[in-house]
Amino acid sequence: MAFEQIPKKDWYSILEADPSASVSDLKQKYQKLILMYHPDKQSADVPAGTVEECIQKFIEVDQAWKILGNEETKKEYDLQRHEDDLRNMGPVDARVYLEEMSWNEDDHSFSLSCRCGGKYSVSKDEAEEVTLISCDMCSLVIELLHYR
Repeated sequence: MAFEQIPKKDWYSILEADPSASVSDLKQKYQKLILMYHPDKQSADVPAGTVEECIQKFIEVDQAWKILGNEETKKEYDLQRHEDDLRNMGPVDARVYLEEMSWNEDDHSFSLSCRCGGKYSVSKDEAEEVTLISCDMCSLVIELLHYR
């Protein structure tokens, strides 16, 4: 993934955007902030420390846009955020191989029943990218494994 080398930051908060924002909304936020923090837009009478802060913010805004402005890297980042949220919920309830899950041809997804009566489900596309899946009715989480 392209963003793994960069320390974990909340790229949405850097762009002052909600994670549900569309790419066009993100672009508007990016354009506003990039102009606000652009080094050439800083006045000459601003203290040096403030200029350095603006340059750092300019760089962060640019990095955020590089990740969130591209559909593929945005999807990867969103999946990683979701997985991080699941990890913070608590321990993994079980480790399950993808091949042990049921295939649903109608919606092209894999599913597994949870002990609460709910189900764990993951789309075919997401199955290659995610490692944690939450139940749709309770707080249990399973780790998705692949035979390699």
